[in-house]
Amino acid sequence: MKRAAVYAAVAALLVVPAFLPFDYYVNIASQILIAGIFAGSLNLLVGYGGLISLGHAGYLGASAYVLAWLSTRAGFSHLWASLGAVTLTTLMAAVFGVLSLRATGLGFVMITLALAQILWGVAYRWVSLTGGDNGLSGFGRPQPFGIDLSSATAFYLFVLVFFAISFLFVSVFVRSTFGAGLQGTRDQPRRMQALGWDVWSTRFVTFVVSGFWAAVAGVLYADYNQFVSPHVLALTNSAEVLLMVIAGGAGTLLGPIVGAAVVVLLKNVVSAYVTRWVLLLGLVFVAIVLYMPEGLVPGIERLRRRTVRTGTRA
Repeated sequence: MKRAAVYAAVAALLVVPAFLPFDYYVNIASQILIAGIFAGSLNLLVGYGGLISLGHAGYLGASAYVLAWLSTRAGFSHLWASLGAVTLTTLMAAVFGVLSLRATGLGFVMITLALAQILWGVAYRWVSLTGGDNGLSGFGRPQPFGIDLSSATAFYLFVLVFFAISFLFVSVFVRSTFGAGLQGTRDQPRRMQALGWDVWSTRFVTFVVSGFWAAVAGVLYADYNQFVSPHVLALTNSAEVLLMVIAGGAGTLLGPIVGAAVVVLLKNVVSAYVTRWVLLLGLVFVAIVLYMPEGLVPGIERLRRRTVRTGTRA
């Protein structure tokens, strides 16, 4: 009942931005949801699979670039361009998964980083294909069922639908038998192998699913900005989404959402008043690691239980 109440409160909170009178805050809410989908996809690897990736921005950026290229250069409609972007990026994630899962630990981190940097180099240097520093633009937002998504509120509700689908999928995924096996491979891979689980295949499927949802986030990212540049593939974006997962609470459903909200708000709201907002972001992260090393969501829950326990004793 408590968990249901928390999810109901979060759902109600997500609907609130649709009624805000200022587009600025509605747009920030859209960014938070897109970042939440992106962070949730990485959380499948980091939180539930125990695989730390420093190249996750590669899938977000690749999907955004494919959508932009198919829309502007190839002349596809937005629907087919979006489907093509998600499909091709998911296939790329499968190829990258075969390469990355040849190693674990630090080796896995370095392979994912190297693959993402290759994508960044292609986007930066292959000017005829990607536009180089100028990026790709000239495509608009979709119009599903004839609905105009040019307004901030309409686009927020559009993103909210995909966010709800992704959250529901991840929730079912991690609580299924496969999800339990995935967490077992994270904690005791040798024991899970002895029990008959194919550890590599379990991690590979999770890697591909993670890439799929990152691709969905990439399509929404491109729709929101209506512009794609090599910056979306940069190492800073991969580190930023990893920060969201760790700060919010890896291995929890709400953690990546909370982490995404913290990072996006610091980038957009606080940066308007504080010049060195990156320093502030670093200090916030250090404070979280020191006082809530498990992340904000598990840390707040721990403090709540301690408060209740103290009150009961009194």
